[in-house]
Amino acid sequence: MLYAILCYKDEDVVAAWSVAEDEAVMERLGQVHARLERQGKLGPSLRLLPTTAATTLRKASEPPLVIDGPFAETKEQLLGFYVVDVADLDEALGIARDLASANPGGAYELRPVLLYNPDPRPIPVRRAAGLNE
Repeated sequence: MLYAILCYKDEDVVAAWSVAEDEAVMERLGQVHARLERQGKLGPSLRLLPTTAATTLRKASEPPLVIDGPFAETKEQLLGFYVVDVADLDEALGIARDLASANPGGAYELRPVLLYNPDPRPIPVRRAAGLNE
């Protein structure tokens, strides 16, 4: 089963990290990533640029309105996400706990993922989508 692990944190806190602090967090996360890759459980994982780089398309009117910035003002922002191929929610929660241990603070939201158009590349997502390799 595929789960998205959405990573929320106050981006001002992350932006205030020194280069050494950021590198230390990325190193710890890299260890979790490497283990998940070896186990064939890690799909795409992305670190998003700050919300100041965001553009929002509001579709409440015609034509849709395009504005700079994020959709909503919140205390924590979506800073990145992982797609993992696991047996169940408990296994996904275990991975989220490992990620939280490597990068304390903020929150991880887990959601099951359904594929609309499975990617033909041979990645763990194909197995979860029930496609033959």
